[in-house]
Amino acid sequence: MVNIILFGPPGSGKGTQSANLIQKYGLIHLSTGDLLRSEIGAQTPLGMEAKKVMDQGQLVPDEVVIGMISSKLDANPEARGFIFDGFPRTSAQAEALDKLLALKKTSIAAVLSLEVPEDELIKRLLNRGLTSGRSDDASEEIVKARIVEYHNKTAPVADHYAKYGKFKKIKGNGSIEEIFSLLSKEIDELVSEKV
Repeated sequence: MVNIILFGPPGSGKGTQSANLIQKYGLIHLSTGDLLRSEIGAQTPLGMEAKKVMDQGQLVPDEVVIGMISSKLDANPEARGFIFDGFPRTSAQAEALDKLLALKKTSIAAVLSLEVPEDELIKRLLNRGLTSGRSDDASEEIVKARIVEYHNKTAPVADHYAKYGKFKKIKGNGSIEEIFSLLSKEIDELVSEKV
């Protein structure tokens, strides 16, 4: 099983590249946002607990999110691996995820971080805002704030995985195909190590 965390600031192309990697390697996309919506929709006990917290405008506690991830892993025992998207966002979440995966006799193989210059990110997001209808892509001020927030929150997670030699920076500007090729090269090396 090859488990990957795809990292990158807003506008770095994570969504596009995740879709390509899922198709090529048969990985399962594990987005915490999707998981929350699915658990709430299915009215599971975890979903109901999460909804209660979200209805109060608060963040869902880490243990609830970890519980949902655990359920998703258990529901896919034949998976070739998972791509984690939007999680972990803090060192505490990274440690909790590592413990959970160890219990399941697996681990994070690599954290692949799409590195894109800030001016390129701003340009991409403002362009996306013209067609996406997303209010958080419409203002340069908001876009810049999101990028700063990303760097502040995720730097400790990068440090956590760098300690174990699992953090890799990937050039995230260029064509979709060029970036996909760089990501594939890293994953191909991981897959060949597992064989």
